[in-house]
Amino acid sequence: MIDDTIIIRPLSSHEAHARAPALAGILIDCVEGGASVSFMTPLSQQKAQAFWHAVADGIAEADRSLLVAEDSSTGSLVGTVQLVLGQPENQPHRADIAKMLVHRAARRQGIGARLMQAAEDAARDAGKTLLVLDTATGGDAERLYQRLGWIRVGTIPGYAVWPDGQPCATTYYYKQLLSPAR
Repeated sequence: MIDDTIIIRPLSSHEAHARAPALAGILIDCVEGGASVSFMTPLSQQKAQAFWHAVADGIAEADRSLLVAEDSSTGSLVGTVQLVLGQPENQPHRADIAKMLVHRAARRQGIGARLMQAAEDAARDAGKTLLVLDTATGGDAERLYQRLGWIRVGTIPGYAVWPDGQPCATTYYYKQLLSPAR
């Protein structure tokens, strides 16, 4: 079921700084829910906000783009995804997908798929033709990426740990994009 009050839009650096508390709330919720997204439990509001301020700085430097899922009726943020645009000079055609997060209360509404589609569109608009991402092996996100046509490259056992410290395998995916229609 797709909630038509949810809009997907990019945040400017200024907006990302201003919305850092709300973004931190999504990150904390996901980590508390067991997501392996670079942070351990307990994740403090201060540490989570510091992460989002660094992301906002990356937006200002044009190294990344931050897309959010926002409830247009309340203005609350319910999901995020980042497009990491800053790549080595021999990879100008590539971008990474990072921190695709949907608050647990907003899941199963198609928000993750909409965020990913918006990230692909933003990548095309930036002239990118190859996207890469990694995700915890066996989770809901992995099923989403496969459903959206991402190609599984392989799995690295014990690559990371879950927020509780247990080992976690990571699976890598890529997706080739067609150039934007002109």
